[in-house]
Amino acid sequence: MLLKKSSRYIVFIFLGCTSSKIKNKNPNISSADSKIIQTHNTTPLLKPIVENYGFDDHSYISLKPSEISTTTSLKDSLTLKKTDTEEDKNAIATNLPNNSPVANKIVQNYLNSEIKEPGGHCLAVSKGRFEKAYKEVHGHLPYEDLPDSMATNIYTPKQVFNLLYVTASKPDESWQSLPERYRGKGNAGAIAYAGMGTLVDSTEIWSGKLKPGALMQVWRYKEDYNEVTLGADVKKLDPYGHSFIFISYVRDDKGKIHGLKIADQGFQSYRPLVPRDYDVWWAVNLSI
Repeated sequence: MLLKKSSRYIVFIFLGCTSSKIKNKNPNISSADSKIIQTHNTTPLLKPIVENYGFDDHSYISLKPSEISTTTSLKDSLTLKKTDTEEDKNAIATNLPNNSPVANKIVQNYLNSEIKEPGGHCLAVSKGRFEKAYKEVHGHLPYEDLPDSMATNIYTPKQVFNLLYVTASKPDESWQSLPERYRGKGNAGAIAYAGMGTLVDSTEIWSGKLKPGALMQVWRYKEDYNEVTLGADVKKLDPYGHSFIFISYVRDDKGKIHGLKIADQGFQSYRPLVPRDYDVWWAVNLSI
């Protein structure tokens, strides 16, 4: 699907859950997955900040750091009406214990939400759920608690956090001035760099180290991840990443992990994710 480029831009650039490019690099991807990648659409959440806010239009990269949007508005009903099932509770109970009040609040809000798939952009939805839970626990948004040490000669801590969070990759020193260890890891990199959690890599994710409420950033192709980490012209690269929240592991009768139950805007949360879905997996177990 072709999207008209807007005359207005935003730095929420490409964690759009789909890509307009078609690659046949992974023979394990199912035909159902391929159909989703090509046809998935959504309803904009960030009006009037951005127009034609779509999955495959990455022209928003041109926005200056001072113009970065730092809050989100969700059409996600969080009235505390009990809708979670015993299956949900039992699945979460089998995961590692979580001492993070924010992570626990994220999961509680999701399970109690009447609208678990609000549509929109995956980045806006996951970021909004994180911000909402943080404010409910601490009484303010996370930006007030960012360490001064995150600042650079160019950017404030808040700007650094948001640039890393949205993976604002550019082939110049503005992106490359940020710590490489945290670039390309999206929400996980930003939150870990802020000292609010611990990075969890692919091996740890699939060996059971994730805790409910962990935020995740994944990439369909490893080469895309490598390029955006170093700095890439996103309009030409058109990478395919996804941002969401981990809810629980799906295990068989012997306790072996078969998949991840996630919360996103409705793109993939209808079924557990499996290792072959993405080449690159990153997460952050919250400590706040």
